[in-house]
Amino acid sequence: MEYRYMGKTGLKVSELCLGAMTFGRETTPDDSHAIMDRFVDAGGNFIDTADVYSRGVSEEIVGDWLSKQSREDMVIATKVRFPMGDGVNEVGLSRKHILDGVEKSLKRLKTDYIDLYQVHCYDYGTPLEETMQTLNTLVEQGKVRYIGVSNFKGYQIQKANDIAKAHGWEPFTCLQPLYNLLDRFIEWELTEVCEYEGIGIIPWSPLRGGWLTGKYRRGMNELPDDGRLKKATAEGWSESWEFYDNDRTWTIIETMIGIAEELGKEPAQLALNWVKDRPLVTSPIIGIRTMGQLESNLGSLGWKLSDEHLNTLNSISEMALPYYPYGFVEGARERR
Repeated sequence: MEYRYMGKTGLKVSELCLGAMTFGRETTPDDSHAIMDRFVDAGGNFIDTADVYSRGVSEEIVGDWLSKQSREDMVIATKVRFPMGDGVNEVGLSRKHILDGVEKSLKRLKTDYIDLYQVHCYDYGTPLEETMQTLNTLVEQGKVRYIGVSNFKGYQIQKANDIAKAHGWEPFTCLQPLYNLLDRFIEWELTEVCEYEGIGIIPWSPLRGGWLTGKYRRGMNELPDDGRLKKATAEGWSESWEFYDNDRTWTIIETMIGIAEELGKEPAQLALNWVKDRPLVTSPIIGIRTMGQLESNLGSLGWKLSDEHLNTLNSISEMALPYYPYGFVEGARERR
């Protein structure tokens, strides 16, 4: 496993990040511990969770495991924003909720500090000044080492960092967005903000809930029982069958499968290899339910796609810019 700097910081993290969303939900504590052990054995040092994953159980599982490790060797990330109870202040990015949330996360994680503390989604009810000042306080207190952001628009990230710089506060140094061969929306604007601000990107859902594993094929009439997609479709999740069952998706998947077969790799390994080496990407977050999935994902390391294969994948997965303002502004670039 290679190590990369997280954005413009001096923090080095493994080129894959282990996501803990399944811990305590699909994956038992014992199996979760075994998966983390294997991840570390492979050279991984970066684990991502959130307070809302399994209503805090994911953090507890990671904390039980972490208490038996060399703490300084690990980079632990968690998040705050979504409801953790029924109270009116148990949600959002207010000073109260962040301060309550970080103390509870520290307790569940059994640690004195969080390496990367991320706001999980934008909160329209709280001024950014309040959120950024509170996060800066946590850094000054040593309870948090770096701060990051997930599920923000481009202008929201830029405004937050401009506020931080104006006050001498800690800025966001990491973005956790949806990014994979099927979903390249961040390239319309977010990647430009990240490049300008020196923000590292740690994509979530790099295999898009199993779509990029090769198990789903054009014309399927029934979804397998052993995958996430059947539940996602039944419950209306964003990766549901109705959203992705289209010609673009199947062209990407069929091309990806053909290249994988040519290289002797699994489709999931190909998809992970593509996203982990995209510009500005620090570490894709791999969501693991089983040891077998982890072993498969580790096969994405140690090799590179050829320029020919990269050009093919980039071409078929490229998402046309919406005309306004993105396409209009890009067109003006040529008329200087």
